[in-house]
Formats: sequence, C-alpha cells, structure tokens
Amino acid sequence: MLVCLGIAFLFPFSSSCSLFAQGQTGNLGQFDRRLLHYGIQVGYTQSKFDLRYTDEAALRETLQGTTSYYAPGFHIAVIGDMRVGDWINLRLLPGVTLVTRTISFAWEPDYLASHHLAERSRNVESVYGDIPIELKFRAVRYGNFRPYVTAGASYGFDFASLRKNRNETNQSIIRLGANDLRYTMGVGFDVFLRYVKFAIELKMNFGLLDLKVPDPDIYIRSYDYLHTRTFMLSFTFEG
Repeated sequence: MLVCLGIAFLFPFSSSCSLFAQGQTGNLGQFDRRLLHYGIQVGYTQSKFDLRYTDEAALRETLQGTTSYYAPGFHIAVIGDMRVGDWINLRLLPGVTLVTRTISFAWEPDYLASHHLAERSRNVESVYGDIPIELKFRAVRYGNFRPYVTAGASYGFDFASLRKNRNETNQSIIRLGANDLRYTMGVGFDVFLRYVKFAIELKMNFGLLDLKVPDPDIYIRSYDYLHTRTFMLSFTFEG
C-alpha cells in the first residue's frame, strides 16, 4: 500500500518545469532550498511482533497457536535535514520510542483444564533509543502543499530489555535482545505555514533481527523467532 501511494505521490516528477516554478510561490517559498534545517517529530505508534509458531511437536500438543497483536505506543525525535538535490533530502531522526506488543497463547482445552493459571496473553514493553537515517524524495510543490516518500534504515537499542535479568521469582518473563535493525518506508506531505513547515507522515518499520532470547520456559518456547513491526503516524514541525 505504501509503495502504491508513493508512486502516486511521485508522479508529479514528470510535470514540466513551469510547475516547479509555480511551487516556489506561497509561504516559505525558499525553505526547501536551504542546505540544512532542523525540527521535531512526535508520533503515535502501533507495534506487534512478526513471529512463527513453534515447530516443537510436544508443545503443539498443548498449544494451538501463538499470535501477536498491535498495541499503542509513543514516539518523539529531533530532525536534522540536509538538502542533497532538487528532489532529495537526507534526514537523521534520533529519538525515543515507547512501544508495547501483545502476544496471545491459544492453549488446548485439556491443558487449560489442568493448568488454570496458564496465561492467555502477555504485554511486552520496550523503550527504544532510535537512530534512523532516511532519504526523503520530494514531489513538485503545489502552492503550500508538497507530497513525499521516504526510505531508510534504523538502529534501535531497547533500554528496557530484560535479556540479562535473572528470573528470581516463579513468574516467567519474556526477554528480548536489546539491539534491533530495521528498514523503513513512509509517505507524507509537507504543509508550508507562515513561519514553520508542518508535515503528516505514515511510516512502517520492519525489524530484521530475531529478538528472541532462548529460554526453557513454555511461553518462550511457543515461538521460534520474533521480529518487530511498527506502524507510525507522526507530525513534524521544521523551521
């Protein structure tokens, strides 16, 4: 879906030079010709795990399946933007993302009958320090409106990771690897206001690393790998 929207947004690249000249009118007419500018980004996220139900035969006899569902979170970042051409900008967006992901366990009825305390779902919380690097491909500006698409990569470190914690209680925990690498794709549009440039952006982050930390606990054994998936709706202010 993001790819289709991106193609539609970038279609104006085939427009004539006269349209490009038209794009320089309106508020902040020379804003996109600056070499450097800065801003702030805040966003709402929905995150889940991309996981695979275990192949362990013995566990499949007690568990019908394991599923992850989207849960809400929050994101804030600062923006450093460098113009590298008429249509392309390089962006660095260091920030912090608070995410929650839900894992649900579908136990067999016979297992539940003898294990009344078996958990049906768990929330896994993370606090990521993120360092994304993206290319922003801008279309022709129409008055005070300019669509764009983004693509890039991001490194995240989970400060809330429990991978090294000892479980000294009877309650099992889901531990995650602290480091994550992701690729990102997004679409958005800039709105040129009188004093600042405002943008609304939709972005997807796809984790590349398996975050599972091996553990003999039955909950952790119920899946073979964990990858992050995050949908983000963000608002940016650049000056």
